Formats: sequence, C-alpha cells, structure tokens
Amino acid sequence: MLTKCKISVAATAGFCFGVDNAVKIVYNELDKRNNVVTLGPIIHNSDVVEDLRQKGAVPVELEQVREGQTVIIRSHGVGLDVYEKLERAGAQIVDATCPFVARIHSIAFEKSKEGCTVLIAGDGQHPEVRGIMAHCVGESYAFTNLEELESLVRQKDLEGKKTVLLAQTTFNRAVWEECSAAADKLLGNVEIFQTICSATNERQRETGELARQSDLMVIVGGRHSSNTHKLYSIAQQYCTSVLVENAKELRQCRLKLDAVRSVGISAGASTPAYIIKEVEQTMSDLLNNVDEEFNWEEEMEKSLKPIHIGKRVTGIVLSVNNNEVYVDLGTKQQGMIPASELSDDPSKKPEDIVSVGDELDLIVLKTNDQDGVVTLSKKKVDAAAGFEKIVAAKEADEVLTGVVTNVIKGGVLVSCNGVKVFVPASQAAPKRDFNLDELLKKEVEFKILEVNEAKQRAVGSIRIVAREAKAAAQTKFFENTQPGEEVEGVVKSITDYGVFVDLGGVDGLVRRIDLSWNRDKHPSEVVSVGDKITVRIKDIDTENKKISLIYKKDSENPWEIFKANYEVGQVVKAKIVSITAFGAFAQIIEGIDGLIHISQIANKRVDNVNDILTVGEEVECKITEIDPDKKRISLSIRALLPEEEQEVQAAEQQEDEVQQTPDEQAEQQEVPAQDEPAAQEAAEQAPADETTDA
Repeated sequence: MLTKCKISVAATAGFCFGVDNAVKIVYNELDKRNNVVTLGPIIHNSDVVEDLRQKGAVPVELEQVREGQTVIIRSHGVGLDVYEKLERAGAQIVDATCPFVARIHSIAFEKSKEGCTVLIAGDGQHPEVRGIMAHCVGESYAFTNLEELESLVRQKDLEGKKTVLLAQTTFNRAVWEECSAAADKLLGNVEIFQTICSATNERQRETGELARQSDLMVIVGGRHSSNTHKLYSIAQQYCTSVLVENAKELRQCRLKLDAVRSVGISAGASTPAYIIKEVEQTMSDLLNNVDEEFNWEEEMEKSLKPIHIGKRVTGIVLSVNNNEVYVDLGTKQQGMIPASELSDDPSKKPEDIVSVGDELDLIVLKTNDQDGVVTLSKKKVDAAAGFEKIVAAKEADEVLTGVVTNVIKGGVLVSCNGVKVFVPASQAAPKRDFNLDELLKKEVEFKILEVNEAKQRAVGSIRIVAREAKAAAQTKFFENTQPGEEVEGVVKSITDYGVFVDLGGVDGLVRRIDLSWNRDKHPSEVVSVGDKITVRIKDIDTENKKISLIYKKDSENPWEIFKANYEVGQVVKAKIVSITAFGAFAQIIEGIDGLIHISQIANKRVDNVNDILTVGEEVECKITEIDPDKKRISLSIRALLPEEEQEVQAAEQQEDEVQQTPDEQAEQQEVPAQDEPAAQEAAEQAPADETTDA
C-alpha cells in the first residue's frame, strides 16, 4: 500500500470572481422571487446547473423567454441585440456578466465604431466570443492560433488596415503571446489589448508549474468549459493527465497508480469547491487502495450508507463559503447546507454562523444517490429546539429578545431561537401612526401572547414589554427620587413653553423659566431633541405623576457671576442694548444690564439720548451703585470726565432742574439698572412720550 504519495491542489483551482458572482446572483434572485430563468446554463458545470434547476432557476434559450420572467444573463455576456429582444419580450433583466468580459465589450464597441476591424483570439463558437462579436458595429473575426490569424490577414486583406487585437478571457496565455508578438508584423496598424483574465493567467501558470512537479494531473471541470480544456492541454505537456467532471468519473478512469508518487489537482473556473474536495478525497482513497482489487460496486454501496429525508444527523464543518457549508457526516456521502438553511436571519452570512471544525446537529432535506450529496438544514433543527423555548417562555411569562427580520402585512416577524414569531402591528408599534419599517433589523424585547404547537407558530407583543418597563421605571422613580436631586435624561420634545425630558421611562417638564437664565431664548436655542442633559428635580407630584425639572445652573446665574467679579467704582466697558427717554441700558455681561441715566451720559445737557448713544455701541463707564436686594446697577459715563467739566455739567443740570416742572423732574429721576430681563421690562414699561424738556 502506498503511504507517501503527495496530493497537491492548485490554490487557484475553482470558481473565478466572475463565475462566483454569477452563481451568487442566481441564488440571491431565487431567495427574492419566483419565475427565475438563466439565459443558457449559468456556468459550465452540470452539478451546479442541476442544483439551480431543482431550486427553480431553469436554463432557457432566448426564444423561450416569456413576459414577466426574471432572466439572468450569465458571466459570458451577450450582444446588445439580446438585451433589446429581452426588453421587447417583457422580461426583467438581471445582468451577471463578468466585469472583465464587460470591459472587452466596451473596447470592441468603441473601437469598431471608430472604424477598426476587431480580431478576437478565442473559439468563435464560444458564448463569450459570440457576445464580444455582437458588440462590434463593423467587421470582427475570431482565430484560435497563429496560423488562423495569418490566414485571416491574407483572406480579408487586413494588412495596413486599422485593427484591434483582443482575447477571450480564458484564452491560452502562451498562444496569445505568440499571436500578439506577430501582430505588428502581420497587420502593421494594430492596437493590442491584454484582455485575458488575470485569474485565468494565474490558473494556467500554476497548472503548468504543478504539472511539472507531478506524475499525474487531474483537471476537474465541465466538458463544455473552454478554460477547463485549456488547463488540460497545458497539463498534458508535462505529465499524464485526465479531465473529469466529478469524483465518480475519477473512480471510473481505472488509472494505473503503481508508480505514482505525486498527484496535482487543478480545476476550471466553473468548478465548485465541494467537487474539488470530493476529487481530492477520492484520489486519496484510490492511492491508498492501489494494492487492493478495487470494487466499484462495493465502494458505491459504502458511500450511499442509508440516510433518509427527515433523519437527524451530526456533521463536522469542512468548509464555508457564501453559498453553502460542507460537512463531514462520517460516511462516504458529502453533506451540504445551503446558506438559506443555516439561519432564518437574512442579514447573517454563513461565516457569521459556523466555522470550520464546528459540530452541528442537522436534518436531512434530500439525498442525491447519483452524486452522493446530502442536502441538510441547520435552521430546522434550531427552529424545533427554539420552539420548545418559546413555549416555555409563554408559560413563565418570560421576556425574550429577538431581531425584527421582516415587515409584513399586519405586523412584523421577530427571529428568536431560530423561530419567527409574529407580532401584530397593534402590539409592535410604540405609538399610533408609527412606521414599522423603523423596527427592521432592530433588536427588540417581547413576550409571547399565544402559541400553536400543532402548527409551530407563535404570536408575541413588543408593546406589552415596553408598557411594563415604563410602569416599573415610574414606580421606582417616584419611590426613590426626591426634589433637589440631579438626574440624567434625554430631550424628548420641545414646545414654546418648555422641554420634555425622558428620565428613563418617566417624563419630566423643564418650563421655559427654568431652562435658561436668558428668558429671551426659545427652548430650541438651548437644547435639541435627542440631547443628553443633566437636570435637577424641582418638584414631584406623586398623585398626578408629574415632574418639574430645572436645567439652568445656579453657577451660571449672571447676577452671581457679576457680584463675584464687579464692584462699585469699577470702570467697565458696556454695550448699549436699549435707549429710553430717561437714559440707556448697557450690557455689562450677558444677562446683566446697568442704567446710564440721562444725567450721567455727557458733560452737557442732553435733550435726546439718541443724539449721543446708539444701540450696539460700546462705551466706557463707571459703576456708581449696586443694589443687591433689587438687583439693580447704576452706571455713569459722566463720572469718567475731567472734574472741571463735571462742575460745568452739574451747574447746567441744576439750572435744568429749576426750569422743569415737578412732573418732569419725577420722570427724569434715576431708574437703576437690573438683570437683563428686568431691564428690558423697565424699558418696555416706560411712557412712550417721556421727555426731558428744559
């Protein structure tokens, strides 16, 4: 028995980006809708095509397309005329054309429109090449080697004409280099574009390297796959090679393995990972049994160990990709879990749910005796166990946590323990006219209202949990909170008269007077909805469940700030904020105004304050009086004038007072300043016709 034979699998073997993307698109469309078809087989792999067919995606020809069908264009791409025909047929088009192929389409269209003849290195009957030629608006020809290129140049008289040289994305790299190197000499006026897919280049290079180091090469892929045949052609140059579509064909090859010490495995771009894995395992089995007489029937019987639909089995995760998970069932059968059978949460990817090496409990959905593949479901096992937890939660009146996965007519579906619980709109929305879409993909807490064990269905309520939580929060708050305490909350809504704050299930009101020391500010200028703020409890009405709050801070009281920083006799700069018949109010700091009486404005008689001062002007003045009880401040500009000028002004003032009537003197008496709101009130309440006539 051979024990030291080395099996190497090419790192680039299997799905390329374009094929992988196309297959994902088909599976995704099947998840979203019915009546999905592919324009021809989506890829050159019969196993994948058959699996898609069983799931509902049937390959069709252009003439078979019917109105209302969703038609997926495969990675090979198609010509512009096909898009037009599909639109006329009333089909919905989903384009899975490989981006690398789409780039060639663009080049072919643009260059042929410029009058160039397009020459394509590739199989003229291959769908990809036909699609490229269908994007050309002028002459286009295909060739497979240098001899055919030379023949085209002679027959079509292309020498000296404007030409463009392109290649099928899977064309043989060595042949392309030979043709492109000779193109200048053959054509003269040619523009060459390197359009062989980089993944194809690397796959062909790696296959050649692996073949040089191996006694046997196994190439895995569809018999109609161009890139697979190119890999086979490359491998044959260096060692004995076989081309198989799957592990079953490999067993049937009856290979002579006595002298084989190293085996290389590569695969075309349309070969799924699980088929490559099966071929690798089968190759290992064949090598280990090389000294024994191989019994195909016996091996098949072992590989198809009885596994029936509905049976619960245990599997170890072998590999994970975006479309499926492969597991070892401990038998010759290969276990496969489609991504849709892993979880009922569509936002989760397979790698978010399982990892290689995980042991899973599974249910058999179907078996394929021909390929030895068993389709499994983890979701159904989770749902069965999860429903038991749902039933127990109802009996215990337990609060559950789940994620809203769907918004449907009449409510939402919440995923919990692998079960989708229906929550009616009346039990889901926190308030009337609420948009249920706002709950989508959100984690929510809910309780079970009813269960139907026969149908494995449950109905829940989000609102009842929210209502109970609010009631509990209110009880706790009113029992444990006292006036004067500071609490944190979130601004819930803003009105003209104040702000409502959510204190954690309990709402409190900050009235406008308690929101800011500046009463002129609208509440929306002080806070915004959603702001987290710290407030102080002003009063609690336990009977009516009402809470009054204070947001403004004592430390921000402008009068306290003024007292701490200013004193009588101090010279300050103040801004004129309003003018009256008896003087002007000037702001010393925000929230604090002082009065400059008309007699303290200048060193001469002032008939009209507006002649001397203007609103917004900044003046230098002296604090002459502070009344802490009445919170009033008197200011003087005159006090800063030279003494002789003050004496002259005093004399003039006495003369004015002698000439004034008693009523005029009363109107002209000093009105002390106060904090800003009170100052504004004094200005507004002063008589409109107040004057200082001599």
